[in-house]
Amino acid sequence: MVNLPEPGHRVVVRYLLPSGQATDALGELLSADAETVVVDGKRGVERIPRGAIIAAKEVPPPPAPRRAAGI
Repeated sequence: MVNLPEPGHRVVVRYLLPSGQATDALGELLSADAETVVVDGKRGVERIPRGAIIAAKEVPPPPAPRRAAGI
């Protein structure tokens, strides 16, 4: 079983899709129980079955937005 931080932290979760292909969910951990991990990221809220998770870890906050050149 993968150890996750408390909800509210930013995480990346690598998991297997039904096709067998691996993908990542990156965002705020909303909840985690014995069955499901819920991450709110750029693709929206993702509900990931625990059995599909390959790896997970806490990650630092996103970098500040960059200013466009010439502004």
